Amino acid sequence: MSASQSLRAEAAKRIIIKDGAYGTSIQNRKLQTNDYCGGLDLLKDQRGNNDLLNITKPDVVRSICESFADAGAEILATNTFNANSISQADYGAEALVGEINRASARIMRGVADAYSAKDGKVRWVAGALGPTNKTLSLSPDVNDPGFREVDFDQVKAVYREQIDALVEGGVDFILIETIFDTLNAKAAIMATLEAEQALGRELPLMISMTLTDLSGRNLSGHTVEAFWASVRHAKPVTIGLNCSFGAAQLRPHLAALAAQADTLVMAYPNAGLPNELGEYDEAAEQTAAQVREWGTSGLVNVVGGCCGTTPLHIAAIAGAVRDCTPRAVPAPRPGTLLAGLEPMLIAA
Repeated sequence: MSASQSLRAEAAKRIIIKDGAYGTSIQNRKLQTNDYCGGLDLLKDQRGNNDLLNITKPDVVRSICESFADAGAEILATNTFNANSISQADYGAEALVGEINRASARIMRGVADAYSAKDGKVRWVAGALGPTNKTLSLSPDVNDPGFREVDFDQVKAVYREQIDALVEGGVDFILIETIFDTLNAKAAIMATLEAEQALGRELPLMISMTLTDLSGRNLSGHTVEAFWASVRHAKPVTIGLNCSFGAAQLRPHLAALAAQADTLVMAYPNAGLPNELGEYDEAAEQTAAQVREWGTSGLVNVVGGCCGTTPLHIAAIAGAVRDCTPRAVPAPRPGTLLAGLEPMLIAA
């Protein structure tokens, strides 16, 4: 079976577990400047460039990945959230984008295959694409609403570079995550579809939106229903929500998406909201209890963790949903579904 076929088959039996936040685990290791730079001839301070660790401290990334696998994670995402040339330009490391992505994909592929060989259970590797730090939908200049720092073709090319390297490293899926701007996501989707065509084989998509306010919209103004209408043409294996707020605040918006989407729903929340120091205080048991309610309500097919979640959170989540029945994927709705800031269904 293909990766998408095997995931759908397993998701029909149980709720699948995704891993948690690499940034949180990396921060807990208190790495120093030399740990990040690793002797590379880079002029800028690399502290906080977690993606660079794939090539300068691969043992750290592998250890974190193994700790998530030990906790029960079956979908292992690459440590490549900012491994694109737009984001890496802030560190003067854009020339290393290909190497960073290939290295991370190979690390996760190695862990997934080793753990599967030990226990016979299937595991998947998702190549993670973050949103970049630029927006296509909004102007960064309040005095010039038409100004953009990047254009669609540029963002698409940036994503394509990253996708090609992740594929070379051996990922099963392309995960477009933490989407605050739907147009950025559309560029990533197009880059993936073009990469798929060039490969001559399936390159399945996972798509995950993030909410920027409690009304349930992203930064470009789309509700979760409108977002689904905007990206459903890409036929993603999973659609869902991540980051945003804690699980409790995500619940009504997750329910709205679960009622609409005719594919698997994946959700991986933060460990609550950060405190005044930017740290996450929600204990693993608290996060897991809220995610269990999603499971018992039939809202999810795949769950995991985002900012602030550790292997302890993932282990608690895995235990909490172990006896939950996975969400039943609804049949496609008849009619033409269009997207403005809110969806519009035209009857067939």
